[in-house]
Amino acid sequence: MAVTPQVAEPATSGHQAQRRTAPVRSFGPLLLRLHFYAGLLVAPFLLVAATTGLLFTLAPTLDKVVYSSELIVAEPGDAALPVAQQVAAARASHPEGDLVGVRVGEADRTTQVDFTSPDLSVESELVHTVYVDPYTAEVTGRLTTWWTATPLNTWLDQFHRDLHLGTTGSLYSELAASWLWIIALGGVILWWRRQRGNRTARRLLAPDLAAKKGVRRTRSWHGALGLWLLLGLLIISATGLTWSNYAGANFSAALDSMNGNRPYVATELTPGASAESGGHHGAASPGTDAAADPAAIDTVLGGAREAGLDGPVQITPPADAASAWTVTQNDSLWPVRLDSVAVDTTGAVTDRVDFADWPFLAKLTSWGINAHMGLLFGLANQLILAALAIGLITVIVWGYRMWWQRRPTRADRRAPVGAPPARGAWQQLPTWGIAVGVPVVFAVAWALPLFGIPLIAFLLIDVVTGAVRNRRNRNVVPVSPAPVKG
Repeated sequence: MAVTPQVAEPATSGHQAQRRTAPVRSFGPLLLRLHFYAGLLVAPFLLVAATTGLLFTLAPTLDKVVYSSELIVAEPGDAALPVAQQVAAARASHPEGDLVGVRVGEADRTTQVDFTSPDLSVESELVHTVYVDPYTAEVTGRLTTWWTATPLNTWLDQFHRDLHLGTTGSLYSELAASWLWIIALGGVILWWRRQRGNRTARRLLAPDLAAKKGVRRTRSWHGALGLWLLLGLLIISATGLTWSNYAGANFSAALDSMNGNRPYVATELTPGASAESGGHHGAASPGTDAAADPAAIDTVLGGAREAGLDGPVQITPPADAASAWTVTQNDSLWPVRLDSVAVDTTGAVTDRVDFADWPFLAKLTSWGINAHMGLLFGLANQLILAALAIGLITVIVWGYRMWWQRRPTRADRRAPVGAPPARGAWQQLPTWGIAVGVPVVFAVAWALPLFGIPLIAFLLIDVVTGAVRNRRNRNVVPVSPAPVKG
C-alpha cells in the first residue's frame, strides 16, 4: 500500500500564532449592525418626513398661484399711499379686534395688516390678515394666518411638522431628525470603509456601473448618492431639531446658557412718553388700538427709515402705555436684513439692535431655520431642498431593495429578506472605544431623547431575537451521518 508523504508544516512562533488568533478590534461591525436596524426601523419615519418636506418646498410657489389676488398687486403704481391710510382701509373691512402688526408692501407686494379677532384664541397664534393695495388702499382680501403664513402654507407646514396629529404627531418628525444625521454619517463611514484599498474620488462619488446586477450595484448607487447628500442631510437634521419638542427645549436651554439667543430691542420709554411697546405677533394685549394711534404709523416708519431700515419691514404696535413701537426688517433672503429699532410717536429711535450685532449662535440659528424653510436663497434654496428630499427618498428605497436582494434564494435556505449583520459586534470594539463611546452615547441620548429611546428599543429587539434564535438552535436535533460501508 502506497504511503502518502507527509509535508512538514513550517514552524510558527508563539508570537505569530497569538497575532493570528487575536480578534480584530473595530467599530465597523457595530456600525454596520446599527445602520441596518436604524435604516430598517427609522427609515419609514424618514420617508414620511422627506415626502411631506418635499410638499412643503412647493408652498411659496403655490402661495403665488392660490393667493395671487391677496399677495400680488396687479398694477403697481408710482408712489404708495401713506401707511396710515392703508391701515384705515383695512380697519374699515375688519372693525373688530386689535391691530397687532403691519407688513408694509413694496413693489408688487400688498400691505398686510394683522388683527386679532374674538373668534380666534390667543393660544392658537392665529390672526386675521387684511391685504391692501398700497397704491390705491383697496382691500384685496382677508385670510386667517399663522405667523404671516397663508392657510395653505400653514397646512403644509403642520403636515410636515406633525401630520396634523398635534403633539403626538410631532414625535415622528423629531424621531426622524434625531436619527437622520446618525444614519447619514454611519452610511458614509461604511461606504468609505468598503472602498479601502482602492479609495478614489471616482469610486466614492459615482456608482459602479460595471458591477453585476444585484445587491452590489444597488449598494454602489446607495453609497455614492448618500455621500452627495451628506452635508445637506446634516443641516436638515440639525435645523429640524432646533424647534422640536424635547431636543428643541434642550437646544434652547443651551443657547440660554451661552447667551446665544436672538436679542430684541428694549421698548420701555421714560415716564411721561405717550407711545407704547411693541408686542409679539399674535400676542398683543386687548385694547391696543385705544392706546396706540394708527395715525402715528407713518411717523414711526419715517423714523425707522431715517435710521437706515430699508427694504421690507414689519411694524408692531405697542402693547402698553410705557413702551415704544417696534420696526423690524423681515427680509430673510441672503444677505439677510433683520435690523430692529424701537421708535416713539415723534419718530425718535429709542433703542436699536442690528443683525450684525447678534451673537454668532443666534445668526447661525436664524440662517439654519430660514434655509430649512426654503427662505434663505429664495428659489435656489427651495430647489436644493426638493433635491435633498427626492435624494433621501431614493436612498431609502435602495436601502430596502438591498435588504430584499440579500435574501437567501437556495432551495434549502429560502428567506423573504436578507439576514441582519452578525451579532456580537460590540465584543469587537476596542477597549478605549467602549470607555469613550458609552458616556458619549448617554450624553447624546439625554440631549436627543428620541434618539435614546429608540436605541434602547433596538437593543431590546436585538437581545430578544438573539435569544429566540439561540433557543431554536438548541432545539434542533443533530442528525448523525450514516455509517460508511466498506
